[in-house]
Amino acid sequence: MAGHSKWAGIKHKKAVVDAQRNKVFSKIIREITVAARMGGGSPEANSRLRLILSKARDANIPKDTIDKAIKRGTGDLPGVSYEELVLEGYGPGGVAILIEGLTDNKNRAAAELRNLMARHQGNVAGAGSVSWLFQKKGMITLSAKGIDEDRLMEIVLDSGAEDLKVEGDQASVTSSPQTLEAVKEALAKQSISWETAELTMIPTSTVRLEDPAQAKQLLALLDALEEHEDIQHVYANFDIPDAILAEQAAS
Repeated sequence: MAGHSKWAGIKHKKAVVDAQRNKVFSKIIREITVAARMGGGSPEANSRLRLILSKARDANIPKDTIDKAIKRGTGDLPGVSYEELVLEGYGPGGVAILIEGLTDNKNRAAAELRNLMARHQGNVAGAGSVSWLFQKKGMITLSAKGIDEDRLMEIVLDSGAEDLKVEGDQASVTSSPQTLEAVKEALAKQSISWETAELTMIPTSTVRLEDPAQAKQLLALLDALEEHEDIQHVYANFDIPDAILAEQAAS
């Protein structure tokens, strides 16, 4: 499992505080609004909206809230207009970082993110400098406790997944973006629940960080980026030893 996916899984288990949940809600709602604005309010005709609505249901966002977000996107209700923002750069240890956001002010958001990167010993690079290191994939993470690995492998591969990796009590399933929903449906039919299921960017190569101080610095930067209200997703190609990840999660 990619280092960032593992770190996201660790944090997901900790994110039970209401403040964290509300922040997740607001990011998903913003995504719904933009997807509806770009492709219309019908999930059947708008694949981007369909995927985000699935994510919203997984997060237990109320239907009324979802409907209002769609209507703001289609113009049936007034609301803020958001633009997509993509920034690329490097963090401590030369780790590549890809940042995706939705903002109502690109210039403000870009300036704030540059300052944030600099404060954490990172730097913003030019367009295309690191994006080539990542591939868009479907990613499902789930608990591997009590699950027969061979049976799980059979279920996900038969439904169109590309790979299954099990590390300790955590399993991750990767797929193409097009087959993510089919894999989720196959798992649901077998009454197998998941922790996260989303489109993500997976690195084609990773940077190993063995120095605990450097790893701590990088994770602090990634967490700070994800805390920014305009940021939807942060991807990085780090590989940090499990012991260091566990230590940071406990701190």
